[in-house]
Amino acid sequence: MQSRPDIAWGNRSRVILDVGCGVASFGGFLFEKDVLAMSFAPKDEHEAQVQFALERGIPAILSVMGTKRLPFPSSVFDLVHCARCRVPWHIEGGKLLLELNRVLRPGGFFVWSATPVYQKLPEDVGIWKAMSELTKSMCWQLKAVKKDKLNGVAAAIYRKPTSNGCYNRRPQNEPPLCKESDDPNAAWNVPLQACMHKVPVDELKRGSRWPVQWPLRVETPPYWLNSEVGVYGKAALEDFTADYQHWRNVVSNSYSNGMGINWSLVRNVMDMSAVYGGFAAALKDLKVWVMNVVPIDSPDTLPIIYERGLFGLYHDWCESFNTYPRSYDLLHANHLFSSIKKRCNLQAVIAEVDRILRPEGNLIVRDNVETIGEVESLAKSLRWEIRMIYSKDNKGLLCVYKTHWRPTEKETIRSAII
Repeated sequence: MQSRPDIAWGNRSRVILDVGCGVASFGGFLFEKDVLAMSFAPKDEHEAQVQFALERGIPAILSVMGTKRLPFPSSVFDLVHCARCRVPWHIEGGKLLLELNRVLRPGGFFVWSATPVYQKLPEDVGIWKAMSELTKSMCWQLKAVKKDKLNGVAAAIYRKPTSNGCYNRRPQNEPPLCKESDDPNAAWNVPLQACMHKVPVDELKRGSRWPVQWPLRVETPPYWLNSEVGVYGKAALEDFTADYQHWRNVVSNSYSNGMGINWSLVRNVMDMSAVYGGFAAALKDLKVWVMNVVPIDSPDTLPIIYERGLFGLYHDWCESFNTYPRSYDLLHANHLFSSIKKRCNLQAVIAEVDRILRPEGNLIVRDNVETIGEVESLAKSLRWEIRMIYSKDNKGLLCVYKTHWRPTEKETIRSAII
Protein backbone atom coordinates (compact mmCIF):
# COMPACT_ATOMS: atom_id res chain seq x y z
CA MET A 1 0.00 0.00 0.00
CA GLN A 2 3.06 2.27 -0.18
CA SER A 3 1.81 3.45 -3.57
CA ARG A 4 -1.20 5.12 -1.89
CA PRO A 5 -0.02 7.04 1.20
CA ASP A 6 -3.47 8.72 1.31
CA ILE A 7 -4.90 5.43 2.59
CA ALA A 8 -3.11 6.39 5.84
CA TRP A 9 -3.57 3.18 7.84
CA GLY A 10 -4.71 3.79 11.41
CA ASN A 11 -5.35 7.49 10.85
CA ARG A 12 -7.65 8.13 7.91
CA SER A 13 -8.40 4.43 7.27
CA ARG A 14 -9.49 2.86 10.54
CA VAL A 15 -12.38 0.43 9.83
CA ILE A 16 -12.12 -1.89 6.85
CA LEU A 17 -14.02 -4.83 5.35
CA ASP A 18 -11.95 -7.86 4.35
CA VAL A 19 -13.94 -10.01 1.91
CA GLY A 20 -13.10 -13.72 1.67
CA CYS A 21 -10.64 -13.27 4.50
CA GLY A 22 -9.26 -16.80 4.80
CA VAL A 23 -7.72 -17.07 8.27
CA ALA A 24 -7.84 -13.25 8.56
CA SER A 25 -4.06 -12.76 8.51
CA PHE A 26 -4.50 -9.39 6.80
CA GLY A 27 -6.73 -8.17 9.63
CA GLY A 28 -4.28 -9.53 12.18
CA PHE A 29 -1.37 -7.72 10.51
CA LEU A 30 -3.29 -4.43 10.58
CA PHE A 31 -3.92 -4.53 14.35
CA GLU A 32 -0.47 -3.09 15.01
CA LYS A 33 -1.42 -0.20 12.71
CA ASP A 34 -4.56 0.64 14.75
CA VAL A 35 -6.86 -0.68 12.00
CA LEU A 36 -9.98 -2.75 12.70
CA ALA A 37 -10.88 -5.28 10.02
CA MET A 38 -14.35 -6.80 9.78
CA SER A 39 -13.28 -10.03 8.09
CA PHE A 40 -15.71 -12.53 6.68
CA ALA A 41 -15.66 -15.77 4.75
CA PRO A 42 -18.61 -17.54 3.15
CA LYS A 43 -20.48 -20.58 4.40
CA ASP A 44 -18.68 -23.12 2.24
CA GLU A 45 -15.60 -25.28 2.53
CA HIS A 46 -13.73 -22.24 3.88
CA GLU A 47 -15.90 -21.69 6.95
CA ALA A 48 -13.41 -23.44 9.26
CA GLN A 49 -11.02 -20.59 8.45
CA VAL A 50 -13.30 -18.19 10.33
CA GLN A 51 -13.07 -20.43 13.38
CA PHE A 52 -9.28 -20.38 13.06
CA ALA A 53 -9.32 -16.56 12.83
CA LEU A 54 -11.40 -16.26 16.00
CA GLU A 55 -9.11 -18.70 17.79
CA ARG A 56 -6.24 -16.38 16.86
CA GLY A 57 -8.11 -13.48 18.45
CA ILE A 58 -8.85 -11.79 15.11
CA PRO A 59 -12.35 -10.44 14.32
CA ALA A 60 -14.21 -12.58 11.77
CA ILE A 61 -17.77 -13.57 10.94
CA LEU A 62 -19.46 -16.15 8.78
CA SER A 63 -21.29 -14.42 5.97
CA VAL A 64 -22.12 -14.83 2.33
CA MET A 65 -22.62 -12.43 -0.54
CA GLY A 66 -25.50 -13.80 -2.54
CA THR A 67 -29.09 -12.63 -2.53
CA LYS A 68 -29.28 -10.31 0.49
CA ARG A 69 -27.46 -7.20 1.68
CA LEU A 70 -24.67 -7.54 4.21
CA PRO A 71 -25.76 -6.66 7.80
CA PHE A 72 -24.09 -3.23 7.75
CA PRO A 73 -25.35 0.32 7.13
CA SER A 74 -24.32 2.24 4.03
CA SER A 75 -21.11 4.27 3.71
CA VAL A 76 -19.36 2.97 6.83
CA PHE A 77 -16.16 1.17 5.74
CA ASP A 78 -13.11 3.32 5.02
CA LEU A 79 -11.64 0.63 2.77
CA VAL A 80 -12.73 -2.73 1.33
CA HIS A 81 -10.12 -5.42 0.64
CA CYS A 82 -10.31 -8.65 -1.33
CA ALA A 83 -7.08 -10.64 -1.81
CA ARG A 84 -6.66 -13.90 -3.74
CA CYS A 85 -10.16 -12.92 -4.68
CA ARG A 86 -12.31 -15.31 -6.70
CA VAL A 87 -15.60 -13.43 -6.27
CA PRO A 88 -17.23 -12.89 -9.71
CA TRP A 89 -17.78 -9.16 -9.23
CA HIS A 90 -18.54 -8.51 -12.89
CA ILE A 91 -21.55 -10.81 -13.36
CA GLU A 92 -25.31 -10.12 -12.88
CA GLY A 93 -24.92 -6.44 -13.58
CA GLY A 94 -22.18 -6.13 -10.98
CA LYS A 95 -24.67 -6.81 -8.17
CA LEU A 96 -22.03 -7.98 -5.66
CA LEU A 97 -19.62 -5.12 -6.37
CA LEU A 98 -22.52 -2.69 -6.06
CA GLU A 99 -23.15 -4.06 -2.57
CA LEU A 100 -19.55 -3.19 -1.68
CA ASN A 101 -20.21 0.25 -3.16
CA ARG A 102 -23.17 0.60 -0.77
CA VAL A 103 -21.12 -0.09 2.37
CA LEU A 104 -17.98 1.80 1.21
CA ARG A 105 -17.61 5.37 2.42
CA PRO A 106 -17.51 8.08 -0.29
CA GLY A 107 -13.82 8.67 -0.96
CA GLY A 108 -13.00 5.18 0.35
CA PHE A 109 -10.77 2.66 -1.42
CA PHE A 110 -11.39 -0.80 -2.87
CA VAL A 111 -8.25 -2.95 -3.02
CA TRP A 112 -8.60 -5.93 -5.35
CA SER A 113 -5.86 -8.54 -5.72
CA ALA A 114 -6.75 -11.38 -8.08
CA THR A 115 -5.29 -13.13 -11.10
CA PRO A 116 -7.14 -10.88 -13.62
CA VAL A 117 -5.08 -7.97 -12.25
CA TYR A 118 -1.69 -9.51 -13.06
CA GLN A 119 -2.06 -12.58 -15.30
CA LYS A 120 -2.66 -12.69 -19.05
CA LEU A 121 -4.58 -15.93 -19.54
CA PRO A 122 -7.61 -15.40 -21.83
CA GLU A 123 -10.09 -15.82 -18.97
CA ASP A 124 -8.19 -13.35 -16.79
CA VAL A 125 -7.97 -10.80 -19.61
CA GLY A 126 -11.72 -11.07 -20.18
CA ILE A 127 -12.52 -10.56 -16.49
CA TRP A 128 -10.14 -7.57 -16.26
CA LYS A 129 -11.86 -5.97 -19.26
CA ALA A 130 -15.32 -6.56 -17.75
CA MET A 131 -14.19 -5.19 -14.37
CA SER A 132 -12.65 -2.13 -16.02
CA GLU A 133 -15.91 -1.36 -17.79
CA LEU A 134 -17.98 -1.97 -14.66
CA THR A 135 -15.84 0.13 -12.30
CA LYS A 136 -15.71 2.96 -14.85
CA SER A 137 -19.51 2.93 -15.15
CA MET A 138 -19.69 3.01 -11.33
CA CYS A 139 -17.46 6.12 -11.39
CA TRP A 140 -14.72 4.39 -9.42
CA GLN A 141 -11.30 5.75 -10.30
CA LEU A 142 -8.42 3.31 -10.82
CA LYS A 143 -5.73 4.96 -8.71
CA ALA A 144 -2.93 2.39 -9.00
CA VAL A 145 -1.96 -1.12 -10.01
CA LYS A 146 0.91 -2.16 -7.78
CA LYS A 147 2.91 -5.37 -8.30
CA ASP A 148 4.94 -7.12 -5.62
CA LYS A 149 8.43 -7.64 -7.05
CA LEU A 150 9.00 -10.73 -4.93
CA ASN A 151 6.03 -12.89 -5.98
CA GLY A 152 4.60 -11.02 -8.97
CA VAL A 153 1.17 -10.64 -7.36
CA ALA A 154 -0.50 -7.29 -8.06
CA ALA A 155 -3.36 -5.28 -6.56
CA ALA A 156 -5.64 -2.77 -8.25
CA ILE A 157 -6.69 0.17 -6.05
CA TYR A 158 -9.95 1.98 -6.85
CA ARG A 159 -11.56 4.97 -5.18
CA LYS A 160 -15.27 5.72 -4.76
CA PRO A 161 -16.35 9.26 -5.80
CA THR A 162 -17.18 11.99 -3.29
CA SER A 163 -19.72 13.78 -5.49
CA ASN A 164 -22.47 12.97 -7.97
CA GLY A 165 -20.93 14.78 -10.95
CA CYS A 166 -19.70 11.60 -12.64
CA TYR A 167 -23.05 9.86 -12.13
CA ASN A 168 -24.82 12.74 -13.86
CA ARG A 169 -22.39 12.77 -16.80
CA ARG A 170 -22.68 9.07 -17.65
CA PRO A 171 -23.98 8.50 -21.19
CA GLN A 172 -26.09 5.61 -19.90
CA ASN A 173 -27.73 5.08 -16.52
CA GLU A 174 -26.06 1.67 -16.13
CA PRO A 175 -25.72 0.44 -13.45
CA PRO A 176 -28.84 2.45 -12.59
CA LEU A 177 -29.13 4.83 -9.67
CA CYS A 178 -31.37 3.45 -6.93
CA LYS A 179 -34.84 4.87 -6.45
CA GLU A 180 -35.13 7.76 -4.00
CA SER A 181 -37.42 5.57 -1.86
CA ASP A 182 -34.71 2.92 -1.44
CA ASP A 183 -33.12 3.24 2.02
CA PRO A 184 -29.39 2.49 1.67
CA ASN A 185 -29.17 1.75 5.41
CA ALA A 186 -31.86 -0.95 5.38
CA ALA A 187 -29.76 -4.08 5.72
CA TRP A 188 -31.62 -6.81 7.60
CA ASN A 189 -33.06 -9.40 5.18
CA VAL A 190 -33.10 -6.85 2.35
CA PRO A 191 -32.66 -8.31 -1.18
CA LEU A 192 -29.61 -7.24 -3.17
CA GLN A 193 -30.28 -4.82 -5.99
CA ALA A 194 -28.01 -3.89 -8.90
CA CYS A 195 -28.14 -0.14 -8.35
CA MET A 196 -26.13 2.71 -6.78
CA HIS A 197 -27.18 5.31 -4.24
CA LYS A 198 -26.23 8.93 -4.75
CA VAL A 199 -23.45 10.42 -2.65
CA PRO A 200 -24.78 12.74 0.11
CA VAL A 201 -23.88 16.35 -0.71
CA ASP A 202 -25.68 18.16 2.12
CA GLU A 203 -22.93 19.03 4.62
CA LEU A 204 -25.22 18.08 7.51
CA LYS A 205 -25.82 14.58 6.14
CA ARG A 206 -23.78 11.51 7.03
CA GLY A 207 -21.28 10.61 4.33
CA SER A 208 -20.69 14.13 3.06
CA ARG A 209 -17.46 14.44 5.09
CA TRP A 210 -14.74 12.06 6.22
CA PRO A 211 -14.59 11.42 10.01
CA VAL A 212 -11.83 12.99 12.06
CA GLN A 213 -8.66 10.91 12.22
CA TRP A 214 -8.09 8.15 14.72
CA PRO A 215 -7.75 8.22 17.74
CA LEU A 216 -9.71 11.49 18.16
CA ARG A 217 -12.44 9.82 16.13
CA VAL A 218 -13.52 7.55 18.98
CA GLU A 219 -14.55 10.37 21.31
CA THR A 220 -15.67 12.99 18.78
CA PRO A 221 -19.45 13.24 18.25
CA PRO A 222 -20.32 12.81 14.55
CA TYR A 223 -20.98 16.17 12.84
CA TRP A 224 -24.38 14.94 11.58
CA LEU A 225 -25.78 14.36 15.10
CA ASN A 226 -26.48 18.08 15.53
CA SER A 227 -30.14 18.02 14.55
CA GLU A 228 -31.10 14.59 15.93
CA VAL A 229 -32.68 13.39 19.17
CA GLY A 230 -30.67 10.89 21.17
CA VAL A 231 -31.64 7.38 22.23
CA TYR A 232 -32.09 8.43 25.86
CA GLY A 233 -34.26 11.46 25.12
CA LYS A 234 -31.73 14.30 25.21
CA ALA A 235 -30.25 16.06 22.20
CA ALA A 236 -28.10 13.49 20.39
CA LEU A 237 -24.81 15.33 20.98
CA GLU A 238 -25.48 15.56 24.71
CA ASP A 239 -26.65 11.94 24.76
CA PHE A 240 -23.49 10.77 22.99
CA THR A 241 -21.16 12.62 25.38
CA ALA A 242 -23.02 11.48 28.50
CA ASP A 243 -23.02 7.86 27.28
CA TYR A 244 -19.27 7.90 26.70
CA GLN A 245 -18.59 9.39 30.13
CA HIS A 246 -20.92 6.84 31.74
CA TRP A 247 -19.11 3.84 30.25
CA ARG A 248 -15.67 5.25 31.01
CA ASN A 249 -16.73 5.52 34.66
CA VAL A 250 -18.27 2.03 34.69
CA VAL A 251 -15.21 0.39 33.11
CA SER A 252 -12.66 2.19 35.30
CA ASN A 253 -14.59 2.00 38.59
CA SER A 254 -16.34 -1.35 38.29
CA TYR A 255 -15.45 -3.63 35.39
CA SER A 256 -11.66 -3.21 35.56
CA ASN A 257 -11.18 -4.42 39.11
CA GLY A 258 -14.51 -5.06 40.82
CA MET A 259 -15.79 -8.07 38.87
CA GLY A 260 -13.03 -10.63 39.22
CA ILE A 261 -12.29 -10.53 35.49
CA ASN A 262 -8.71 -11.08 34.37
CA TRP A 263 -8.63 -8.68 31.41
CA SER A 264 -5.21 -9.92 30.32
CA LEU A 265 -6.98 -13.12 29.22
CA VAL A 266 -9.74 -11.28 27.33
CA ARG A 267 -9.42 -10.64 23.61
CA ASN A 268 -12.76 -11.29 21.81
CA VAL A 269 -15.58 -9.17 23.28
CA MET A 270 -19.19 -8.77 22.20
CA ASP A 271 -21.52 -5.96 23.27
CA MET A 272 -24.92 -7.51 22.59
CA SER A 273 -26.77 -4.19 22.66
CA ALA A 274 -24.22 -1.52 21.87
CA VAL A 275 -26.27 1.72 21.40
CA TYR A 276 -23.52 4.33 20.79
CA GLY A 277 -20.61 1.91 21.27
CA GLY A 278 -19.65 3.62 24.52
CA PHE A 279 -18.61 0.37 26.20
CA ALA A 280 -16.27 -0.48 23.30
CA ALA A 281 -14.90 3.06 23.27
CA ALA A 282 -14.11 2.81 26.99
CA LEU A 283 -12.05 -0.33 26.27
CA LYS A 284 -10.02 1.23 23.44
CA ASP A 285 -6.73 1.22 25.36
CA LEU A 286 -6.93 -2.50 26.14
CA LYS A 287 -5.69 -5.23 23.80
CA VAL A 288 -9.24 -6.29 22.94
CA TRP A 289 -11.66 -5.89 20.06
CA VAL A 290 -15.42 -5.46 20.49
CA MET A 291 -18.14 -6.70 18.15
CA ASN A 292 -20.86 -4.07 18.64
CA VAL A 293 -24.28 -5.58 17.94
CA VAL A 294 -27.29 -3.33 17.33
CA PRO A 295 -30.52 -5.35 17.71
CA ILE A 296 -32.93 -4.86 14.82
CA ASP A 297 -35.72 -3.69 17.15
CA SER A 298 -33.50 -0.95 18.66
CA PRO A 299 -32.80 2.57 17.34
CA ASP A 300 -30.37 2.43 14.41
CA THR A 301 -27.17 3.67 16.03
CA LEU A 302 -24.77 1.46 14.07
CA PRO A 303 -23.66 4.30 11.73
CA ILE A 304 -22.59 6.25 14.84
CA ILE A 305 -20.49 3.29 16.00
CA TYR A 306 -18.66 3.15 12.66
CA GLU A 307 -18.19 6.91 12.65
CA ARG A 308 -16.29 6.47 15.94
CA GLY A 309 -13.84 4.07 14.31
CA LEU A 310 -15.49 1.01 15.86
CA PHE A 311 -17.38 -1.76 14.12
CA GLY A 312 -20.39 -4.04 14.46
CA LEU A 313 -23.47 -5.41 12.76
CA TYR A 314 -27.24 -5.73 12.99
CA HIS A 315 -28.79 -8.83 14.55
CA ASP A 316 -32.08 -10.25 15.80
CA TRP A 317 -31.40 -11.95 19.13
CA CYS A 318 -34.42 -14.20 18.60
CA GLU A 319 -32.18 -15.91 16.03
CA SER A 320 -28.76 -17.54 16.34
CA PHE A 321 -25.67 -15.41 15.83
CA ASN A 322 -23.49 -16.21 12.81
CA THR A 323 -20.37 -17.42 14.58
CA TYR A 324 -18.75 -20.61 15.73
CA PRO A 325 -19.38 -22.06 19.21
CA ARG A 326 -17.11 -20.81 22.00
CA SER A 327 -15.90 -17.81 19.97
CA TYR A 328 -15.97 -14.98 22.53
CA ASP A 329 -14.17 -14.40 25.82
CA LEU A 330 -16.66 -11.90 27.23
CA LEU A 331 -20.29 -10.97 26.47
CA HIS A 332 -21.92 -7.77 27.68
CA ALA A 333 -25.70 -7.28 27.78
CA ASN A 334 -26.99 -3.86 28.83
CA HIS A 335 -30.80 -3.88 29.29
CA LEU A 336 -31.13 -6.35 26.44
CA PHE A 337 -32.74 -9.38 28.05
CA SER A 338 -35.74 -7.52 29.56
CA SER A 339 -36.47 -6.20 26.08
CA ILE A 340 -35.87 -9.40 24.15
CA LYS A 341 -38.01 -11.62 26.40
CA LYS A 342 -41.08 -9.73 25.18
CA ARG A 343 -40.51 -11.30 21.74
CA CYS A 344 -38.82 -14.63 22.38
CA ASN A 345 -37.94 -17.16 25.04
CA LEU A 346 -35.21 -15.90 27.40
CA GLN A 347 -34.08 -19.47 28.04
CA ALA A 348 -33.32 -19.89 24.31
CA VAL A 349 -31.37 -16.62 24.26
CA ILE A 350 -29.26 -17.71 27.25
CA ALA A 351 -28.66 -21.02 25.47
CA GLU A 352 -27.28 -19.00 22.53
CA VAL A 353 -25.10 -17.02 24.95
CA ASP A 354 -23.80 -20.35 26.28
CA ARG A 355 -23.01 -21.44 22.71
CA ILE A 356 -21.08 -18.25 21.87
CA LEU A 357 -19.16 -17.85 25.15
CA ARG A 358 -15.97 -19.79 25.81
CA PRO A 359 -15.54 -21.87 28.97
CA GLU A 360 -13.76 -19.59 31.48
CA GLY A 361 -15.40 -16.62 29.77
CA ASN A 362 -17.60 -14.01 31.48
CA LEU A 363 -21.08 -12.65 30.95
CA ILE A 364 -21.91 -9.19 32.33
CA VAL A 365 -25.60 -8.29 32.54
CA ARG A 366 -27.12 -4.93 33.48
CA ASP A 367 -30.91 -4.97 33.66
CA ASN A 368 -33.93 -4.66 35.92
CA VAL A 369 -33.97 -6.75 39.10
CA GLU A 370 -36.60 -9.21 37.84
CA THR A 371 -34.60 -10.02 34.70
CA ILE A 372 -31.33 -10.26 36.64
CA GLY A 373 -33.01 -12.87 38.85
CA GLU A 374 -34.12 -14.88 35.82
CA VAL A 375 -30.64 -14.79 34.24
CA GLU A 376 -29.05 -15.75 37.58
CA SER A 377 -31.36 -18.76 37.85
CA LEU A 378 -30.56 -19.89 34.30
CA ALA A 379 -26.83 -19.40 34.87
CA LYS A 380 -26.97 -21.55 38.01
CA SER A 381 -28.80 -24.26 36.06
CA LEU A 382 -25.78 -24.31 33.71
CA ARG A 383 -23.49 -24.60 36.76
CA TRP A 384 -21.92 -21.21 36.03
CA GLU A 385 -20.29 -19.35 38.91
CA ILE A 386 -21.88 -16.13 40.11
CA ARG A 387 -18.93 -13.79 40.50
CA MET A 388 -20.89 -10.67 41.44
CA ILE A 389 -24.51 -9.62 41.85
CA TYR A 390 -25.80 -6.23 42.96
CA SER A 391 -29.15 -4.41 42.89
CA LYS A 392 -30.48 -1.00 43.80
CA ASP A 393 -33.70 0.87 42.88
CA ASN A 394 -34.86 -2.00 40.61
CA LYS A 395 -31.57 -1.92 38.67
CA GLY A 396 -29.26 -4.89 38.81
CA LEU A 397 -25.76 -5.93 37.80
CA LEU A 398 -24.66 -9.52 37.38
CA CYS A 399 -21.33 -11.06 36.41
CA VAL A 400 -21.10 -14.80 35.82
CA TYR A 401 -18.19 -17.07 34.94
CA LYS A 402 -18.76 -19.95 32.53
CA THR A 403 -17.33 -23.20 33.83
CA HIS A 404 -16.36 -26.35 31.91
CA TRP A 405 -19.39 -28.24 33.24
CA ARG A 406 -21.51 -30.19 30.80
CA PRO A 407 -24.32 -32.60 31.72
CA THR A 408 -23.50 -36.28 31.52
CA GLU A 409 -25.48 -38.43 29.12
CA LYS A 410 -27.46 -39.88 32.01
CA GLU A 411 -28.38 -36.44 33.32
CA THR A 412 -29.40 -35.30 29.84
CA ILE A 413 -31.75 -38.26 29.35
CA ARG A 414 -33.32 -37.79 32.79
CA SER A 415 -33.96 -34.08 32.19
CA ALA A 416 -35.48 -34.85 28.79
CA ILE A 417 -37.91 -37.31 30.33
CA ILE A 418 -38.85 -34.96 33.15
